[in-house]
Amino acid sequence: MNLEVLWTNFLSQIKEELSSLSYDTWFSETKLIDFKDGSAKVLVPMSIYKKHLKDNYYDLIKTNLDKVTNSDTTISFVTEDEVNIEKEEEKESKIAVESIPKDNNKYKFNSNLKDEYTFDNFVVGESNKFAHAAAVSVAENPGKMYNPLFLYGNSGLGKTHLMHAIGNYIVNNSNKKVLYVTSEQFINDFVKMNRKSKGENNFDDMEFFKEKYRDIDVLMIDDIQYLGNATKSQQEFFHTFNTLFSDSKQIIVSSDRSPNDLKLMEDRLKTRFAWGLSVNINPTDVELRKKILKRKIIAFKAPLDVPDDVIDYIAENAGSDVRHLEGAITRLYAYSAIMGSKSITLNLALDALKDLLDNGTYEQNDIQRIQKIVAEEFQISVEDIRSKKRSANISNPRQIAMYLCRKCTGESFPKIGTEFGGKDHSTVMHSCDKIAHEVEVNKDLAKIIDKLTEKIG
Repeated sequence: MNLEVLWTNFLSQIKEELSSLSYDTWFSETKLIDFKDGSAKVLVPMSIYKKHLKDNYYDLIKTNLDKVTNSDTTISFVTEDEVNIEKEEEKESKIAVESIPKDNNKYKFNSNLKDEYTFDNFVVGESNKFAHAAAVSVAENPGKMYNPLFLYGNSGLGKTHLMHAIGNYIVNNSNKKVLYVTSEQFINDFVKMNRKSKGENNFDDMEFFKEKYRDIDVLMIDDIQYLGNATKSQQEFFHTFNTLFSDSKQIIVSSDRSPNDLKLMEDRLKTRFAWGLSVNINPTDVELRKKILKRKIIAFKAPLDVPDDVIDYIAENAGSDVRHLEGAITRLYAYSAIMGSKSITLNLALDALKDLLDNGTYEQNDIQRIQKIVAEEFQISVEDIRSKKRSANISNPRQIAMYLCRKCTGESFPKIGTEFGGKDHSTVMHSCDKIAHEVEVNKDLAKIIDKLTEKIG
């Protein structure tokens, strides 16, 4: 039986039963890698796909696979990393939206969602693939999958876009109430609730506040780190969190740092953030920046084309912040119009952007700094280290880099995995154990590790 033909027939059949977003997110990158005696093994891009497909699509998958194979099938899901570990060690390692009628509220409700931010125009790459998948999971099953969802990462990497995309998806596919606010707006509403003149009461403001923040199905608070200096607002958010969580309402929070790094946040809040799923949106790599630039250029609908060498130049020098990419394109088109250029060339771009772009890419954290040091040592690119390439000249440096990240930073295996293109934590553990063992018996490797450790400091 030809596995590829079988799976192509299955996908064409299941595609008719799903929305394009669900199909593209959860099925387009799957592959049937084994089918024996009615047992199917399906390859998926990441671990999050395994749980989501099993919990939400298993019956649908089985029904259609039974038809295609004319048998009673059982299905298991594996990642590429698990398949590789199975080969190396001869082991087997092994989200529908409910509708709730809207309440007739006394106060006018505004979700604050921006229609232009959707999943359709969110550009997905290796650095944000996991975050995108987690966001779609929550959008499809609010209050059930990953509650709370905590998105964190540097500014300009797409946290706000994903939050609005989740909200817009839920609003467009159900009649749930979704509220997006910044932490500043939450603080302002709380202060207003408590502000009253002598002889006046604030009952109306209190009622408005509680209805706004608790009589909803999904609460999203952006830039939660700014709540750190507002002790009383933190206390109110704590009670709001508890009320929503106990009612199985979805909570989504974003920050520029991980929950553990929110030094001014109460421990009881940081603990609650850890109840769900924390996802680090990694800095964009060059390939993703190119994709984003091309999408932005199309959106401009400008009469002049931007050649690939100009796109490459901007992608390699604009840094990871998507807003910088947008600014560079805006500046480039404005400059070309002012100068009366009939075409956009690399020389024109160099003149237009010389005081705007960095001299080159830079590392955003310790893990990326280690990746760069190891890449330079073995004369490969950082993108190679973060890629899925399996050749020895890349996989060995990648394992060494993972080992050094664990040794020198003490970061968790999942965190290290996300910085290496979304690798599973078991892959990181395997790499660290392997290098640790080889260092004991291979003096040459031990010298290289010592040399790199000294460079890392």
